[in-house]
Amino acid sequence: MKTEQLVITKKEYDLLLNHLKLSSRLSDFNKNKLHNELKTAKVVSKQDLPEDAIVIDALVTIRDVESKQEFTFHLVAPEQANMKLNKLSVLAPIGIALLGYTSGALVDWEMPNGVKKFEVVKVGQVAPEKNEVA
Repeated sequence: MKTEQLVITKKEYDLLLNHLKLSSRLSDFNKNKLHNELKTAKVVSKQDLPEDAIVIDALVTIRDVESKQEFTFHLVAPEQANMKLNKLSVLAPIGIALLGYTSGALVDWEMPNGVKKFEVVKVGQVAPEKNEVA
């Protein structure tokens, strides 16, 4: 399985590394995938982050490759998560899976119902204080 290079800030890198070390909820598949992604991750300053990189406060649209179903959500810190408002925690399984990817990426991640493949369709940044697309 080819591992695409994550492009993330130090904040997101540390969050993922900490989650990898402390989470007993990750499957072996996901632990290995995240470990390999972090080994090759490109850590950049916020100013050097590509506009379409998935980070905290990104507005993300993904497509399940098999079912073709699309999902759009605002990726947020865990304490801001609210599914009624489509605010998904960065520590939710799909949040962990997508952090650091950019538009067009294909992401494999083991979900409760098996390994799924998602395509990152669109990424926009949300202004945290206004919660609107920047």
